[in-house]
Amino acid sequence: MTRVSVAERTRLSVLIGSRLWQSLSGWVSGHSVLRWRFAGGKTDRLVIAPQDLRTADATRAAEVYAGRFAFAGKVVICDRRSPFEMVPPSEEWAVNLLGFGWLRHLRAGESAITRANARALVDDWIALQGSGNGVAWRPDVLSRRIITWLCQAPLVLSDADSKFYRRFIRSLTRQVRALRRNLATGRDGLTRLQSLIALTYAALCMQGQSRYLRPTARKLMTELDRQILPDGGHISRNPAALIELLLDLLPLRQAFSARNVAPPPALLNAIDRIMPMLRFFRHADGNFALFNGMGPTPADWLATVLAYDDARGAPLSHAPHSGYQRLDAGTTTALMDVGRLPSIALSQEAHAGCLSFELSWKLHRLVVNCGLPSIGRETWRQVARATAAHSTATFNDTSSCRFLDSKTLKKLLFGIAAIGGPKDIKIERNDSDGVSVRATHDGYAADFGVVHDRTLTLSNDGHTLEGQDTFRPAHGDTLPLKVADEFAIRFHLHPLVKANRLTDGRGVMLVLPDREVWTFNAYADTVEIEESVFLAGPDGPRRTVQIVIYGRARSQPRIHWAFTYVPPASQPLPPRKDRFEEPELPL
Repeated sequence: MTRVSVAERTRLSVLIGSRLWQSLSGWVSGHSVLRWRFAGGKTDRLVIAPQDLRTADATRAAEVYAGRFAFAGKVVICDRRSPFEMVPPSEEWAVNLLGFGWLRHLRAGESAITRANARALVDDWIALQGSGNGVAWRPDVLSRRIITWLCQAPLVLSDADSKFYRRFIRSLTRQVRALRRNLATGRDGLTRLQSLIALTYAALCMQGQSRYLRPTARKLMTELDRQILPDGGHISRNPAALIELLLDLLPLRQAFSARNVAPPPALLNAIDRIMPMLRFFRHADGNFALFNGMGPTPADWLATVLAYDDARGAPLSHAPHSGYQRLDAGTTTALMDVGRLPSIALSQEAHAGCLSFELSWKLHRLVVNCGLPSIGRETWRQVARATAAHSTATFNDTSSCRFLDSKTLKKLLFGIAAIGGPKDIKIERNDSDGVSVRATHDGYAADFGVVHDRTLTLSNDGHTLEGQDTFRPAHGDTLPLKVADEFAIRFHLHPLVKANRLTDGRGVMLVLPDREVWTFNAYADTVEIEESVFLAGPDGPRRTVQIVIYGRARSQPRIHWAFTYVPPASQPLPPRKDRFEEPELPL
């Protein structure tokens, strides 16, 4: 496609070459003949065990004891066999099992039985899969397991005999050695950062690994400076990455102090930068805006990390390095994506949602993006990444960037990369009279010769969000004559919002769960209400609807629209009671 420039093709070729070389190097260095070069010092005990901030559920301990392993929407009943002997029903299930994050539920059970069960399961894995191959030894799974084993060491090693203790330490040392050896072969971004965090944990917690602390911490600090942007966002632009990182970085800070080692300034600075961004992405109901791979907000995890936030000030108004804008007035909040795609190596979760926005009022979300589900993400990923799954405009039913859906490239790049998206994004913000943000992107310029311009204006009282979408020529004064000019401006509604099209066909009445009413007005244009899907529901995907304005850029290059709150005294009679039934069951 013409949207992929020569420079992008060159960068892609270089990245593919680099990945091939890293894979070859990892295979060679992992050969049993050469492993001796990476042998570390002898480790015969653990010095400290870090805190695990991820919340636990003691009722899950009984399920594990009964041999019932439920991960990623799949349930495997072992029937007295080891779960590590079972055929995984999905890769997602296997990753959850082999990461051992479920050990925290056994620790919450706090009994001799759960401790013995934890030891038996760890011993099973060491015996069956501790040799060093397969999914269990991928850098992402390996780092998660190392962190978990270190954090849950009091559970696993309590009441353990000396033989099991030595097996556990030997296996843990072998895993740390493998992760250090294969660090460069892992996926860039969050996975690489978590791998370095795991190695730093090991250097702090394991006797004999302390000589690796300084070089490992130096690498971690360099990576934190690279991946945590000056405004606190993550380089991948995925808000979910911030919660994941803080769940590991906060205990790491405590681990440094527990060993009487001053936490590196880069670590403290990264935590301090991330904290305000947690508030930036939150709607008033506590949920994160659904941009670039964000799914259901883990409310318990988020509450845990926010408890460490000492500042607790007002959210930032804009995040220029991450590419987001926030409009606040009264009890209304709008969040807007105005950023470019991350680099190809970091774009596996990037969405084609430039200039999309979300709108919330009090504790209710009105306009959303589709987001991603917590389970079965790969099934929905390509649908959710398309521009049509976002509350923005699509041109000629095409996404504003291209996804490299090739089996070979998917394997080499750890997923389907995004390329050829908007390059030139201009942003103007005005806070003098209400809040106004104007942004343009050229994601459709190469293929269709058009630039999308969107302006959002939130009134001082927060009762009106006015919008204007303009499609103007990228070159010259007119759009190319031989190119189609059809557009669709979409506004995906939250499942709890009930939409009724007004009789004039140019507006929609939106009824919230508490019977508050908003209206959508397209002024001179006709609106349609079509089916949509909200993927980021806590119970999985749910049916919902979207407001759509169709048109042609040559005949109607400028579209005005507005969301307006209707005060109770001015509200029309509510619909029949049966209109307020619970939303339809999940798909």
